[in-house]
Amino acid sequence: MSTTTAGSAPVRKKKLSPRKKAQRIRIAQYGLLGVALLLVVLFADGQQIQRAFFRPDLIAATVSPKLAQALLNTIIYTTGAFIFGLLLGTVLALMKLSQVGPYRWLATIYTEFFRGVPAIIVLLAFGLIALGFPGLKFPLEPYGTVWTALGMVSAAYMSETIRAGIEAVPKGQLEAARSLGMPAGMAMQRIILPQAFRIVTPPLTNELVLLTKDSSLVYVLGLTAETFELTKYGRDLTNTYSNITPLVVAGLTYLVITLPLTYLVRRMETRQRKATR
Repeated sequence: MSTTTAGSAPVRKKKLSPRKKAQRIRIAQYGLLGVALLLVVLFADGQQIQRAFFRPDLIAATVSPKLAQALLNTIIYTTGAFIFGLLLGTVLALMKLSQVGPYRWLATIYTEFFRGVPAIIVLLAFGLIALGFPGLKFPLEPYGTVWTALGMVSAAYMSETIRAGIEAVPKGQLEAARSLGMPAGMAMQRIILPQAFRIVTPPLTNELVLLTKDSSLVYVLGLTAETFELTKYGRDLTNTYSNITPLVVAGLTYLVITLPLTYLVRRMETRQRKATR
């Protein structure tokens, strides 16, 4: 926009540089954050928050050997489901890349189905599978049921990640192996897949974090006290004491698993960025 005065040339307003604009936006963001924190301090009832969410006596009652057992069960559920999902996801990824049409169609139907159905529905279905197949039992109940149900859901997501990793490996790698007389299956196993997994390790670790949180859905199977995971353990104590403090403690315990994993993901992503420069 320009202005003119008698006997003078138009005067143009000086535009802000991108750096100045970014600086002003950052200042505004800090200002909004400061206002939000001030409102919380002024209007929040600290004593009521402490009584509802952080009662010291209930924290002490929650932090017990049973909490450690629930944490261990959560790790077992997550690890087993991740291994199952990784193996099945690899098979699905190879099926999607296959030149055999029915393999591609089956893998596509599988991934679309299990990515579209909520994990809690899959868990309920596997928990009630004995109604349709009398006598059918998964080994190491309830761990076998959880590993299979959550593993099948995670496999649908991991298959897409693994497929993208395989496609990211230069095609010349496979062609060079074939030119040396190596069978296609052996070339995929010894050359392509190792490189693909190095590429997709960070997103697969993110999938492990998500799977850890999905393990909180296991409560729908009607667990015993010895097989409680963290959320079920916290929910039961919350109902017992009519206070949400145990559930908060159980929720914070998930950080014992997720924080190291997210840190590991950041380290791997940083290492990959440096390697590709």
